[in-house]
Amino acid sequence: MSALAPLLEAFFLQRLSKQRQASPNTIASYRDTFRLLLRFAEKKLGKKPSDLLLADLEAPMVTAFLDSLETERQNSPRSRNARLSAIRAFFHYVATDVPEHSALIQRVLAIPQKRFDRKMVEFLTQQETDALLAAPDASCWIGRRDHALLLLAEQTGLRVSEIIRLTRADVELEGPGAHVRCVGKGRKERATPLRKETVGVLRAWLREQGGQPTDPLFPSQCGGFMSRDAVEKRMLRHASKAAACCPSLANKRVSPHVLRHTRAVRMLEAGNDSAVIALWLGHESVETTHVYLAADLAAKERALAKTAPSLAVAHRYRPPDRLLAFLSGL
Repeated sequence: MSALAPLLEAFFLQRLSKQRQASPNTIASYRDTFRLLLRFAEKKLGKKPSDLLLADLEAPMVTAFLDSLETERQNSPRSRNARLSAIRAFFHYVATDVPEHSALIQRVLAIPQKRFDRKMVEFLTQQETDALLAAPDASCWIGRRDHALLLLAEQTGLRVSEIIRLTRADVELEGPGAHVRCVGKGRKERATPLRKETVGVLRAWLREQGGQPTDPLFPSQCGGFMSRDAVEKRMLRHASKAAACCPSLANKRVSPHVLRHTRAVRMLEAGNDSAVIALWLGHESVETTHVYLAADLAAKERALAKTAPSLAVAHRYRPPDRLLAFLSGL
């Protein structure tokens, strides 16, 4: 019988860390998936996670676990599918190591992703964006930090995970090619140009803050890197304050990712090609950027304006036959 523990350890240490060189975020996501799965199996089977066998993770067990994510933990179908992707990656890895379990592995790999309704992406109008950027209190250190962070996030469309890992050395403000460098998903490094307004704010912030090149660009009150939750909480606080002068913000969920969506929609409204936006945001595929096309109503209105109206004269339909007229009147 194949013990689960050594297979899982090899998956994380060999496949993810060494062979794929997965990012810390990917490893953390996969780790959390298996922590939840092992605890679920322990509860169902009464076996400690270290004593579990690969055969214990049959397709019905995995399916029951995925269902529990939605019913007990109130996870969305998107989160459920992300957990399933992590489990599939593990079973793909062990397929060659334990061929005697090939039937079990194929049954788990056959578990389908759950379909769900895709909503249009949320984004802020220009008025809402301006109100949010003006909300931080510039008279205090935290307010000036938050303003610089929000301005950079809105202008560059960086992911929150990319923003909180920025150091002082990642920002180049001198010369005509001012930009910020980051390492995004898939360990892809990219440089994003900065507007003069953003350069001025960041230059003043760096001058005030001081420190070494390896220090965080946006430090926490303790001097370390900010957490994702801290950024989201600060943004919600500023959005609540901004709603006083821009009431429409009260009806929107404001988050770092909404600012990322906002930048993409602004670029579409300016007539930029989807390929350029994909490069700007660090998307793996141009197809990922197509979701913003659905949200850009102005682009649809421009497309409608380019179409020629029909010159056909409207006529009332009249059935060509008495029997058809009878049937139409039923």
